[in-house]
Amino acid sequence: MRKLLGTLPLYWRIFATQFVVLTVAFLLLVFAPVTVSIPVAATELVVLICGLAALVALSLLLLRPALRPLETVTTTMRSIDPLRPGQRVPVVGEPDFAALAQAFNDMLERLERERRDSARRALAVQEGERRRVARELHDEVGQVFTAIMLQIEHLTAAVPPELREELEELRETARVGAYDVRRIAARLRPQVLDDLGLHSALKALATAHADQAGVHVERALEPISLDEERELVAYRVAQEALTNVARHAGARRVSLSLRREDGSAVLRVRDDGRGMPPGAASSSNGIRGMRERALLIGATLIVRNAEGGGTEVVLRIPGVP
Repeated sequence: MRKLLGTLPLYWRIFATQFVVLTVAFLLLVFAPVTVSIPVAATELVVLICGLAALVALSLLLLRPALRPLETVTTTMRSIDPLRPGQRVPVVGEPDFAALAQAFNDMLERLERERRDSARRALAVQEGERRRVARELHDEVGQVFTAIMLQIEHLTAAVPPELREELEELRETARVGAYDVRRIAARLRPQVLDDLGLHSALKALATAHADQAGVHVERALEPISLDEERELVAYRVAQEALTNVARHAGARRVSLSLRREDGSAVLRVRDDGRGMPPGAASSSNGIRGMRERALLIGATLIVRNAEGGGTEVVLRIPGVP
């Protein structure tokens, strides 16, 4: 009987359940030695209430197994996290629920594919714009500061001695401006990443962070060969993690590592700072941006408070021999 009901569509299973309940009620009314007087006697009321309770219990007993798979499907649907792709609803149970789960999984697959494609296009446009702005800063604005410094150098011998101190201050200002332009251009699009690869780019990033933030950066970087897209994602995640350390962590030491682990390239950034406040991992735009980049290449990103204090960012890129 149960196997027969399991093959029926949901509509007919509910109909069969109600039919059984109503049939039992009808048979009790016809054949049971029960009479109802007017007004209803106390003993008759007790019998009617017991009969109603029995019918309700029978209905619940028959409906619960029929609708339990639907609860499983909806609970799993609510637990799906868009930032953690690959989660799927189990396709089990009756045909109706299996069809619903399969349709939901197909929709998730389409959404994830479209999200990856749109994110890839958006990030490609963003990186292209970064490259253009960085090149213009370096080639145009940087050359302007260089020309100013050369002109100041040329005027040094011609100005009166009492103005030379101010001229030196002006030259120092121009030098600092040229340095800041090169630093901003490097943050927008690191030339070393294009020329020498991820290993050298991460070394340069760690050195620059140590100089600017005044923290000690420990490096443990293995030379790992990745394609251009995955190298860029790894670099941007490391850059954002180190930027968050400088802005929010109050750390004195930071460790930056890149290693092969179980067929994956694993990037770790860990500090000894104050750690993340509750809810920061889901509300921070910087962390959300890192997750979006990780999704783009099929990588997983974990941002958590580390044991012993501080914050740890782990990017795991699969498919590395």
